[in-house]
Amino acid sequence: MQENLPCESLFTPTIIHYDRPIMTHQIDPKLLDILVCPLTKVPLRYDAARQELISDQAKLAYPIRDGIPVMLVEEARTIKE
Repeated sequence: MQENLPCESLFTPTIIHYDRPIMTHQIDPKLLDILVCPLTKVPLRYDAARQELISDQAKLAYPIRDGIPVMLVEEARTIKE
């Protein structure tokens, strides 16, 4: 019978170096073509620096977390002019 040995690690730890730029995700252009603001149904603009999808008409910025757009109005940031 084979003995169960403890697994060293299933996950690789992430080390953040604050002197280096943080990696950002790029959104697939095909996805951007089909996503619309859930409130206004208007196409969105991608802000790569802030990792957000912007609805200029609704004045909302939807976050992109771990490369996944969070398309919930209650999670969106209000854009002030």
